[in-house]
This record gives sequence, structure tokens and C-alpha cells, in this order.
Amino acid sequence: MKKPLIYSLLGMAIALIACSGNSSEPEPDPKPGPEPTPSGDIHIVKSSTLIDLWTDKAIYKPGDAVTFTLAKDAAGATKVRYRNGLNVIKEEAYSGTSWSWTAPSTDFQGYIVDVYNLEGNTETIFASVGVDVSSDYAKFVRNGFVATFDRSKLATIEQEMEFLNRCHINVVQFQDWHNKHHWPYGGADYYKDIANREISTEVVKKYIATQHGYGMKSLFYNLCFGGLSDYADDGVKVEWGIFNDTFHNYQDRHGNLPSSWKSTEIYLFDPSNTDWQQYLAKRNDDVYNNLEFDGYQIDQLGDRGDRYDYNGNKVNLQKGYASFINAMKQAHPTKCLVMNAVSAFGASQICGTGKVDFCYNEVWGNGQDEDQYSNLHDIIKANDSYSKGVKPLSTVFAAYMNYGVQSGSFNMPGILLTDAVMFALGGSHLELGDHMLSNEYFPNNKLTMSSQLKAAIIRYYDFLVAYENLLRGTTTADEYKAEVKCESINVSAWPPKTGGITTYSRKVDSKEVIHMLNFRNASDLSWRDYDGKRATPMMASNIVTKVTTSKTAKKVWCATPDKHGGVPVQLEFEQSGNQVSFTVPSLNYWTMIVIE
Repeated sequence: MKKPLIYSLLGMAIALIACSGNSSEPEPDPKPGPEPTPSGDIHIVKSSTLIDLWTDKAIYKPGDAVTFTLAKDAAGATKVRYRNGLNVIKEEAYSGTSWSWTAPSTDFQGYIVDVYNLEGNTETIFASVGVDVSSDYAKFVRNGFVATFDRSKLATIEQEMEFLNRCHINVVQFQDWHNKHHWPYGGADYYKDIANREISTEVVKKYIATQHGYGMKSLFYNLCFGGLSDYADDGVKVEWGIFNDTFHNYQDRHGNLPSSWKSTEIYLFDPSNTDWQQYLAKRNDDVYNNLEFDGYQIDQLGDRGDRYDYNGNKVNLQKGYASFINAMKQAHPTKCLVMNAVSAFGASQICGTGKVDFCYNEVWGNGQDEDQYSNLHDIIKANDSYSKGVKPLSTVFAAYMNYGVQSGSFNMPGILLTDAVMFALGGSHLELGDHMLSNEYFPNNKLTMSSQLKAAIIRYYDFLVAYENLLRGTTTADEYKAEVKCESINVSAWPPKTGGITTYSRKVDSKEVIHMLNFRNASDLSWRDYDGKRATPMMASNIVTKVTTSKTAKKVWCATPDKHGGVPVQLEFEQSGNQVSFTVPSLNYWTMIVIE
């Protein structure tokens, strides 16, 4: 298989961060305890300069063939190992840069696959990758986007989607792809979006086809209640609108758009109005009949305050969203549906329909009380309660990083710490697309990803996939406050505090899963890293740790996306009564401890 250019570039970046530390990071703390002495099946784990390893798809069904490709030969490696957590499913001799594996028959499982060598008591990791075996993408959703569709994109689609596939993105939303909000399908080879940008139907089709080749779902974006200024010319009735007054003198609208755009205002309609629902469902017929989209990414604009229908009756937008979702599902029952809960507005009604594939929350600061790490947990917990009795739904955060930075590169520490928190809590982050996302206007690509950040992001998404059964296989009903003590370092249970390590814990089957999150030198607790100034965490090594547990420990292990490609490391431990003692090898941003 030909090696894509993107992996050649990433391989060089991965080499910079894959070993024991990053030369730009602060020096590790003096060792607070001795290096653990391995015995029996417990090995010292180290990593060579990691070679990039990728799979041919972002998601697999049970029994599918999984094809692996290495960027180059792993000279010195002897084995390929397939694991679910610490448990080895299969091991085979390493030979060559491409091979296949038949995914196990158990549904909804994450695996980590690594290429390694064992000499004495030392394992050397050469490459690793996560594998998601799930028949439904929504169980462990990983949401991406695309937002530019002019003809120049024909030259870059393959490379962009290669990167999303390497990050295991399994559903992609198409932002600002449409002709008009009230008439989304352009119906021509070329047309203009609301910003008068060129949209090529060929590009839209190629994106969809390429995504489907990787096993990804493709969703088209649109508001649930928007119309451009010419809506009446296309058969939309003003009587379907929502208004700021009881006498329908002023139709509600999202205004102040640039004068160069197709429409400077987006007029709003009642999402519960059955005539509007039927009209838009017919317009969506056009979309599905001409483009192979898998579903509809529904948007809204948050709390509008008191609004009224044409007859002066107060409109309940939150109930209207549920009505709209039900109507769209009835019109196209086989299609996926997702709806944005802007600042959690309508989240209960949206998730409670049982018709959306996952919970999607666009989160803000600006007085919305959503900009703290602790708010992310509150949202996931609320979503768990909203979907209770329907089906447990994953949470995706549309969370715009480094929002106040106007140019240059994303701040890597801010990105990684926020992803660490989101992933440890059981959520995921809408951030990856044809560029990295920093703004609610998705075509805005003012900030770039460094090669080092790209390499690190790959490892974080590998980790999210490899340990999905520990990270996302349960709900917040299974969380607890683990009693953890570390020598020489302050430790406290969730919610986060500056000046130490914060732990977040869940019980998963017979395992106690404890996440260590590094806030030791954090100056604030906002996930946004608004000005892009978050510092690299103060790294700690060989952390002597004690955990209180009422059970008898059989194994203790840890893993981190910040070291050894996320490969799990089994730890020596001692148990005395209800105290389990062990040494955590390192904590940079995030380390996960598992007591079995």
C-alpha cells in the first residue's frame, strides 16, 4: 500500500514526542520513590521512536477484516499484539509493513494493537493504534466536520480524510454546504452558500464517497427553523414564523450578517408548525435523492426568550425541537438525526425523544456558566439523566478552543488538557475536520495545528478508541470518589483544583478506573484556554500512590496517551487491608489507572 504523504510528515513529529518526554516541557520532579522492580509477567515498558501505524477504516463491524499499515519497517520488532485493555486477545509474529486481522465477534469493543519486542524483562514499543469494533457508530461516537466545498478541495479531500480516519472519526458533519437554509439542495454543479462562497456538488459527493470508504457516516447540517430573505419566493409562508411580539409585526431573525452575503438575515420559523415541518421534509427529500448523506445534523440558536406564533400564542421552542425531531424521523426513518443543544437549551427534550443518535452540546463562556472543566461533567451527567429510560447516549462537545486568538497556531497544552478531561469524563470533542475548529463559523480556519499537535492528537484519539469500554462504556451513575494519596503531590477528587492532581473515578464491571488529571501548575480551570496561554503541565515521574478499596486487587495497570503510544503498563503492587500501593510511572496531562 502506498504511504500517504501526511503520515510521512506525522512520523517526523511523532518522533519528537513519543519517547519519555518532550524537550520543551519542564524537567520531571525528583523521583519520590524507587523505580519498581518487575517480576514474572510484569515488564519494564519503553518506547522506541514510534512509527506511525494506521488502519484502513475508522470503525469495523464484528468479524470484519482489519488491515494495518506501518509507515516503515519496524526493524527490531518481533511481535504484533492485540489487546482489550490489558487482556491479550491474540499475539503473532511481526513480518512486513502490512497485514490483516479478523475483528473478534463481540460487538462494541475497543482494542489497542501494538508492534513490540521483548528482551528479558523489557518491552520496547515500536508502533500502536486503536481499533473500534462496533456495529453502530453512535455508541462510541467521534464527530468531525468539513466546511469548504469549492473546486480547489478536489486536490485535498483524500489527504484530509486520511487524517480523520487516522483519528478514527466515525461521523462527519457538512457545515455551510447548502444553497439556502429553507432550500438546502443546490440542484446544480455549482452554487453559492449564504456567504456567497462557491459550493461544488462534485466536491460534496467526493467527500461523502471518501468518508463512506473509511466507514464514516456523513451528515448534512442545517437549522431546524431558518429561511433566507427570499423565503416567500420559494413557497415558505410568513404564517409559519415566530415573532417577537403577539401581533406578528416583527419576525424573529438572526441578523447583522455581512452585507456581501446572500442574505443579511436568517428568518426563523416555528419548529413545531406542521406545515413548516412538511415543507422542510420535502426539501430534505431533494437532498437524500441526490446526495448519499446518512442523516441530518440539526441546529438551533439557543434561548430566544419569549417568542410567539403568527396568532400571538407563546411558542415553546424546547418542545418544538422535540416535535421537529419526531417529524424528521417520521419523514426519513432510516436516516440518522443529531441536534445541537446550544448552552444546553432544549437538551432534555432533544435527548428525551429517543430519536437522536447522540447528545450534542455547543458550550460557551460569555455568562453561560459553561466555561469551566467542572461544567463539562455537569453536562454529561445531565445528558445521562435525559436519555435514561430511552437509551444511554454519548455526549459530543462543540467546544471552540483558543477562541480569543486571532492568528497563528493552537496552543497544544490547552488542547490536550481539555481533551484529556473530556475523554476521561466519557465525552468526546468536535474539533477535527479539514482544519481544527476554533470558531462557531466552521469555515474559519484562522488557527493552524502544528505537526507536534497533530501527532499528539492521533495518540489521544487512539487512546479514546482503545479504552472506550473503560472511558465510555458506562454512565455517570457508576462514578465514585476514589480515595487516592500520592507522596509529595496534592491529590483531590473531582471537581478540579489548581495546584495538584485531580482524580475522576468510575467502577466498570469488576474494575476501578481512576483518572489522574494534571492541574499542578494550572493558573485557571477554564477548558477554553481563551487566549492560548495555558502552560505545559508540570510533569511527575514514579509517583508513589495509595488507593483505598474494599476489594482484593488482582492486577493493577495504567496507560496514558502521553507515553508509549498508549500501550498499557502492568504495575507491581502491594495490598495491606484496604490499601493498595503502587508506583505510577508518569503523569504528563493524563494517566489512567485500572485496578482489577
